Amino acid sequence: VAYKLGRAAPVSALEGAVAIGGEVVRWLRDNLNLISSSGEIEELSRQVESTHDVYFVPAFSGLYAPYWDPSARGAIVGLTAYANKNHIARAALEAVCFQVCEILKAMDADSGIKLQTLRTDGGMTKNRLFLQLQADILGIPVECRGTSAEATALGAGMVAAKALGIWNVKK
Repeated sequence: VAYKLGRAAPVSALEGAVAIGGEVVRWLRDNLNLISSSGEIEELSRQVESTHDVYFVPAFSGLYAPYWDPSARGAIVGLTAYANKNHIARAALEAVCFQVCEILKAMDADSGIKLQTLRTDGGMTKNRLFLQLQADILGIPVECRGTSAEATALGAGMVAAKALGIWNVKK
């Protein structure tokens, strides 16, 4: 059940979350000092056409869905003398995209329904290159809807306000 409001029938949904999406960017900023602000990752990533075979596995606390392996650890592999911070930044963005792809494959298998469009929210949706990489990897359109990048939190707040009777939701 995704939600149930009052006496209305419950609404079902499948949801997949990549728990480390924003954490990858924070880690590059705070631990490696590759960037000074989250927005800079897009600029760095655009400086190269590919990762040049650099791969980033951001399993900082294990791997979440669909693997559920708390013992997995992160890695950056494929480094050569040619690789630089731009390749690592792009590999970090692609790592999040590939994790989303793995979740969607599991959802397709569970539901028997092939996703036609991915609708997304979250802070990383401000990064246009990330959204394009995600669409390219998935092979489907990726849409970022609404005026808030954090639509999940906004929706939870709206439902709570309705439940408390402090906001009247009109269709």
